[in-house]
Amino acid sequence: MDPTTRERLMQVSTATLCTALFKRGLRNQCIQDVRPLNPGLPNMVGEAFTLRYIPAREDRNGIAVFQNRDHPQRQAVEDCPGGAVLVIDSRKDARAASAGGILVARLMQRGVAGVVTDGGFRDSPDIDRYSMPAYHSRPSAPTNLTLHEAIEINGPIGCGDVAVFPGDVVVGDAEGVVVIPAHLADEIAAEATEMTVFEDFVQEKVMEGRSILGLYPPTDERSRSDFAAWRAERGR
Repeated sequence: MDPTTRERLMQVSTATLCTALFKRGLRNQCIQDVRPLNPGLPNMVGEAFTLRYIPAREDRNGIAVFQNRDHPQRQAVEDCPGGAVLVIDSRKDARAASAGGILVARLMQRGVAGVVTDGGFRDSPDIDRYSMPAYHSRPSAPTNLTLHEAIEINGPIGCGDVAVFPGDVVVGDAEGVVVIPAHLADEIAAEATEMTVFEDFVQEKVMEGRSILGLYPPTDERSRSDFAAWRAERGR
């Protein structure tokens, strides 16, 4: 990812990104029903590295499978690149954990930018104290083997009803997680940055008591000139 794009995405909201994507006809890029365990952190920004689960079958998923050093869940944790976001397809099933505190800690120590699952994490009281963003549906104490079999690393997945392809750009904030197609990341980041400057201006004027009519969107000359003056004054 271009460093300028990453920096821009660190400064914009998922809400603004959703609007920029919607302008391009992309309506379903917000991962549904996930929330941050540690919402006070800066934005999560990184390219998607994926892990896919299928329903577990009892003859394949005894506890002994974790002794295999090539187990896909363990391998994904060790192979996810620094700066990337591990996105886990758990089929929106949080009855068993997608991962736990130790694996998430390993991702954090390896410099991964964040982790997202449409299932749940165990050891969530530990994870919510980590310095790496983590998003899930809800806490889930049972081990993943009770319901999930890790089957594929870094292929296309669905997570929270959103298609995620390896290399897509994943952005999370305190509100949620958005997936940006890789080929659109630079232009979406640039547009969202401009939108954020304007929305900051609008928010300030609304808090001063101004009507949104003619201001948002800026359909009158006064709004446009006021914004130009406001922006010049603040050097934005």
